[in-house]
Amino acid sequence: MKKSLLALSLLLSYATLISQSRKLTLDTTVTTQHSVTINGAPINYTATAGTQPVWDEMGEPIASLHYTYYTRNNVKDRASRPLLISFNGGPGSGSVWMHLAYTGPRVLKIDDEGYPVQPYGVKQNPFSVLDVTDIVYVNPANTGYSRTIPETGKKVDREKFFGINADIKYLAEWLNTFVTRNNRWRSPKYIVGESYGGTRVMGLSLALQNQQWMYLNGVIMVSPADYKLYNTGGAVENAISLPYYTAAAWHHKALPAELQQKDLLEVLPESENYAVNTLIPALAKGGFIGETEKNSVAEKMAYYSGLSKKEILDQNLTVPVQYFWKNLLKEQGYTIGRLDSRYLGIDRQMAGMRPDYSAELTSWLHSFTPAINYYLQEELKFKTDIKYNMFGPVHPWNNDDDDTRDNLRQAMAQNPYLNVLIQSGYYDGATTYFQAKYTMWQVDPSGKMKDRFEFKGYRSGHMMYLRREDLQKANDDIRAFIKRTANTGKSAKY
Repeated sequence: MKKSLLALSLLLSYATLISQSRKLTLDTTVTTQHSVTINGAPINYTATAGTQPVWDEMGEPIASLHYTYYTRNNVKDRASRPLLISFNGGPGSGSVWMHLAYTGPRVLKIDDEGYPVQPYGVKQNPFSVLDVTDIVYVNPANTGYSRTIPETGKKVDREKFFGINADIKYLAEWLNTFVTRNNRWRSPKYIVGESYGGTRVMGLSLALQNQQWMYLNGVIMVSPADYKLYNTGGAVENAISLPYYTAAAWHHKALPAELQQKDLLEVLPESENYAVNTLIPALAKGGFIGETEKNSVAEKMAYYSGLSKKEILDQNLTVPVQYFWKNLLKEQGYTIGRLDSRYLGIDRQMAGMRPDYSAELTSWLHSFTPAINYYLQEELKFKTDIKYNMFGPVHPWNNDDDDTRDNLRQAMAQNPYLNVLIQSGYYDGATTYFQAKYTMWQVDPSGKMKDRFEFKGYRSGHMMYLRREDLQKANDDIRAFIKRTANTGKSAKY
C-alpha cells in the first residue's frame, strides 16, 4: 500500500512539474559560454537564451517573446560595437532560419548546396558576422517559444499582435526594453528581416525612430516580401516575374541554346530590360492588345522563360508562378521548388496548374526542426516542454494600411546615417529578386537617396545562405555593409 501511495505521489509530482514547465517563463535568461572560428580567427562569445515580456498600456504582461542574444567576449568598448537585430518572416515564422543557417555562430549540418544530411545537428559557422557585430534573434508572438498571454482563447487580443501595424508597434516597444536592459543605446544598430520580415523592418525603421527615438544605421532586407506588390496581381507584378523565370530556366538548362551558352549574369539584364520596357506596357493593355503584338510578346516570353509559346498564349500572357513551377520540367517528370527553384519534386500526376507540395520547404524542415530543438535545449541549455513553433498560429493576419515602404523612405530622409542593403537569390520564386529590385526603386520617388541603397544577388534561392558559397558571400556583404556604415565619425547632416 505504501509503495502504491509513493508511486502515486511521484507520478503527481512529475505531472505537476511537466504542467509548470509547459507554461512559458515570462522573464528569464540562461547564459552559456562558447567559441567559434570565423575567417580563421578564434572568437569567444556569450550566448543568452531568454524571454522578455510584452506589456499592455496598464503594465500587464500580454505576451512573452523568446530571443537568443550573442555577444563577443573581451570587447573593450561595447558602446561602439554594432548590434544586429534579426527577424524572419511568415508572418508566423520563427527566427530559426537565419539563426541556424546564416549569420549566427552555428549552422546546420547540411551539404554544400543546402540539402539535409543525417544525423541532423549543427556545426561551427566559419562565416558568421559575430566577429563584427553582436546579434539578437527575436521570435515574435506565437513563433518559436514566444507566446501570447493567455496562449489561446477569446481573451487573447489578437489585434495587438497579428497584423502589419500591430506587429511593428509592439516589437518596437519590446526592442526599446531589450536595448535598455542590455545597455546598447550607444551602439550602432541594424535590423535585418527575411521574407515578410522585409515588410516588418521597413516599418520598424520609422517606428523605432519616431515612437522610441531609436535611430538606426542600417536596414537589411533578405529576400523581402513587399506587400505593396506581393500577390497583388496586375501588369507590374506579372511582368517582373519574367526575370525569375529566366534564372530558373537557365539553371535547369531549359532556355534556348543562344541564351543557355551565356552566363546567368549576362542573360538576366536582357530579361529585365524586356520585362520593364516591353512586357509591362503590353500587359497593361489586357484583352485589348493587338494580335500581332500579342504573338510577338508570347514568342519573347517563351524565349526568356523556357515555356512554350502556346502555353503562354493559353494563359493570355500572364503566366502564374504556380504554373511555372508545375510545368517548366513537366517533360522530365519533375516540378521545381517555390522558395528555391533548384529543388525538384515529384507529383501524383503531370498535368495541373500547381505542384502538390513545396519541394524545397519539406527538404528544409528535415534539418531545421531537429537542429533548433537540439541546439536550444542541449547546447544553450534553455529547457522547456513548450513546442518550438517553426510556423505559429498568427492568422488571420491584418495587411490593411500598409505604409511600410514610405515608412522606410521617411526614416531615411530624417536620418542621414540610415542605409539599406537588399539581398536576394536569383532562383527564389516566392519573393523574386526582381521584385526586390523593384521595391528598392520605389521607396524614394525623388531618387535623392538612391546612393544609400545596395542590392546583392546570389545563385541560390529564398534562403540563399544554405548554399555554402553564398553563405560566405552573403555574410561578407553584411560584414562590409556594417563596417562601411557604423561609426563613420561624420556628422548626421545633408
